Amino acid sequence: MTNRNPHSATAPQPSRRSVCKNIRADRELYLLLLPGIAVLLLFKYTPMYGVLIAFKDYSIFDGMGGSPWVGMDNFRKLFESDDFLLVLRNTVEISLLKLVFLFPLPIIAAILLNELRQLAFRKAVQTVIYLPHFLSWIIISGLFIDLLSINGGLVNKLLGSFGIEPIPFFLSNAYFRGVLVTTAGWKETGWSTIVYLAAFSTIDPGLYEAARMDGAGRWKRIWHVTLPGISPVIVLMLILRLGSMFTGDTEQILAMYNSTVYKSSDIIGTYVYRMGLGKQEYSFTTAVGLFESVIGFALILSGNYLSRKYLRRGIW
Repeated sequence: MTNRNPHSATAPQPSRRSVCKNIRADRELYLLLLPGIAVLLLFKYTPMYGVLIAFKDYSIFDGMGGSPWVGMDNFRKLFESDDFLLVLRNTVEISLLKLVFLFPLPIIAAILLNELRQLAFRKAVQTVIYLPHFLSWIIISGLFIDLLSINGGLVNKLLGSFGIEPIPFFLSNAYFRGVLVTTAGWKETGWSTIVYLAAFSTIDPGLYEAARMDGAGRWKRIWHVTLPGISPVIVLMLILRLGSMFTGDTEQILAMYNSTVYKSSDIIGTYVYRMGLGKQEYSFTTAVGLFESVIGFALILSGNYLSRKYLRRGIW
């Protein structure tokens, strides 16, 4: 007789009867799922029908059904447009700047908060750094325009006291991207620490104790215990951030930019807004949005594949 490995057999698939039995047993939980599923279907899947506009010469008077099909003409126009190539480059460059400079900040801030031993001080710091998240970009735009104004702005006053000429932060292509990165970091760094602070609770305290007994100092415990412990969350957030690279924080830029800095700050989201609502080119801007979504999806798949290949973990 041949010896069979009990682990080599495939796990039995649940029958329809057992699935129905499980649903009946947890029917209250499944009922709680229904509102969320309804919202998902209504606001995420139903609007996908509008993607057809990208393949039509859409007219608001003829409607979806009456507008003629044009095939891939809108996409040809997209890739032949010099404006779009500039917008695409701006989107990628601004997103990469935010990824490089802002993605590590919540991790660093969360680690520093986790190391604080005075609970009252820690709670106070968390409250202060969370607050900017609840301010709209319109308010933040007004605050930083006042701070960075060349006419009486606090920053330019300080620069002037050192003999430096006023800098037009909101009117210069050389400085405007720095303003975008700085304001985005000020607004979202604190709020983004929540995920990592929650991840610290999954780390076994015995690991810290063992490292301490082995003579590891605070920085070595952070490097060898804390960071490996939250690495799955870091990978997850990085993959999700890659998927949203082409969104580029449209609301932020719409609130802050002006025609003098279009060259360095006009991204896909603002381009769609100007062309779609301003010039009513609905089919063309739908094609732009579809392109953005496809690239974002491809980035998520690529990021997850590379993560599983080199780090042995991913979203799925």
